[in-house]
Amino acid sequence: MSTISSSSSSSSSSSLSPSTSTPQTSHQHNLSQVLKFHNQTKHDFNRYARGPHGLDWANQPNPFRRYLSSPLLSLLHLQPTTQHHQQPLYHSLFLSPPSPHPISESTLSQFLYDSLALSAWKTTGFSTWSLRVNPSSGNLHPTEAYVIAPPIPSISDSPFVAHYAPKEHSLELRARIPSRFFPKFFPPNSFLIGLSSVFWREAWKYGERAFRYCNHDVGHAIGAVAMAAAGLGWDVKVLDSLGCEELKSLMGLHVFPEFEIPSRAVRGKIPEIEFEHPDCVMLVYPSGVGGFDMDWKELSEAILGFDELEWIGRPNSLSKEHVCWDIIYRTAEAVKKPLTLEDRFSVEPFQRSGVCGEGFYKGLTATEVVRKRRSAVDMDGVTRIERDAFYQILLHCLPSGCQVGGRQRRQLALPFRALPWDAEVHAALFVHRVEGLPKGLYFLVRNENHFDELKKAMLPDFLWTKPEGCPDELPLYELMRSDCRKVAKQLSCHQDIATDGCFSLGMLARMEPTLREKNVWMYPRLFWETGVLGQVLYLEAHAVGISATGIGCFFDDPVHQLLGLKGSTFQSLYHFTVGGPVLDKRIMSLPAYPGPDVDA
Repeated sequence: MSTISSSSSSSSSSSLSPSTSTPQTSHQHNLSQVLKFHNQTKHDFNRYARGPHGLDWANQPNPFRRYLSSPLLSLLHLQPTTQHHQQPLYHSLFLSPPSPHPISESTLSQFLYDSLALSAWKTTGFSTWSLRVNPSSGNLHPTEAYVIAPPIPSISDSPFVAHYAPKEHSLELRARIPSRFFPKFFPPNSFLIGLSSVFWREAWKYGERAFRYCNHDVGHAIGAVAMAAAGLGWDVKVLDSLGCEELKSLMGLHVFPEFEIPSRAVRGKIPEIEFEHPDCVMLVYPSGVGGFDMDWKELSEAILGFDELEWIGRPNSLSKEHVCWDIIYRTAEAVKKPLTLEDRFSVEPFQRSGVCGEGFYKGLTATEVVRKRRSAVDMDGVTRIERDAFYQILLHCLPSGCQVGGRQRRQLALPFRALPWDAEVHAALFVHRVEGLPKGLYFLVRNENHFDELKKAMLPDFLWTKPEGCPDELPLYELMRSDCRKVAKQLSCHQDIATDGCFSLGMLARMEPTLREKNVWMYPRLFWETGVLGQVLYLEAHAVGISATGIGCFFDDPVHQLLGLKGSTFQSLYHFTVGGPVLDKRIMSLPAYPGPDVDA
């Protein structure tokens, strides 16, 4: 095993044993680790974050995890043409959820088909690769998903844990769980979706910065799950009281050998690096269900008992050789969340989103939008959108929806209501080609309790005026009139795509105060929130007839300097661009199912 040279020192500790330090010193140690990671993985004009100097194609990780010898339970392949009349229109989901469907083989198949399944295959020359409904940085897909459900006729006659295999659109049965589990803890007609991350899949290409991208992808998956559930009249909420150990037991991730973190970045055969890090579990339940009492300690004990179940299947190997970027795994340890006890599972009433005009949408169903969404590779530099279409897109980006006299803060609207914390992410927008809106720098305040803090932290000569025609309920502000195309390109690692769209943006999170006030485990959750916001931008762009893509490569501190931000109070976590796509006619698209007879 060889060492990768490092310009920055790393801790020599490799122990994963529990710390004997006090909670206060432990919190400070973890916070220091997170801030170290965040600063060390920033890109700058003169230095990119550490990563591989080239792509080791021989060891590109397999994007499909399988549990060898697990029974494969095939799901239904539903035909959109026959389902169209039953499908809600995309834009209607933001106004009110349809009546809840029962859990069945058909509805669970539809739910996964519209959230985490393959959406197409692409081929050109000798290369063939798959696309998925949930987007991913570099199309590398570190996110794995698990279904924990009560008995479902034609799938399982007992409650079960299963891994979702998107290539086959099937469930791999991992374990059968006690029959009393769901009736004891959860409302009728509900089930759980767990998400985990294989850091190695992103680190293979992106090195140390991969931990950021994995958590973007968790957010995209949460958004995809919430939207697919809404189409079936279901609601979604992250069960964030549960801790990392509960999540590991719930998804059966204890089958992976314990990973000992090396003292520095190393290269070699490290099969244990292919473990899955437990991210979150979501309750999927019928819309309209109110909150309910929950004994989280009793639930924790029941879940930890899953370790004693008979778990079926062993995970496949993803690569022959690996590179371990140790700071990723040290930071993942620092942000692991413990069990936190509350009295109730709270459900806030659904809040509809604002409407500036529904005519911009193309009459597409929710399924058509989520399955035909694509990540643009290039923008045409010509396409323009109307001002009201721009406002409508941003109205769907608000966490609290349309509240008369209300302030944006609580996450009540689709799909943000899946997140159980107040909004912490805002957006600085570069407007390039919006008809009726001057080019310039704008700012969307998604938690209006932060307004004074933001205004004080940013440059004093910014305008902070509402643009013409902006809806009252949209907290969008013009900061500066200017042609920002050149600076947008520079800040996004000199990529043309940031300047050739209708608009681009940087998502800024209130970071260090949140980590101090709510604890360091909020660090990945801030990235999740940016991913959910990015998922809305993806879907909105497709629904109005254009396209979008996430931009993970940007120069962090130059973004902050442009806005006048100092310190770590507000940090840029994710960039995005929306505009008219350039289609590569050399690439042929094939149906997702049945796929080509190759591994990709």
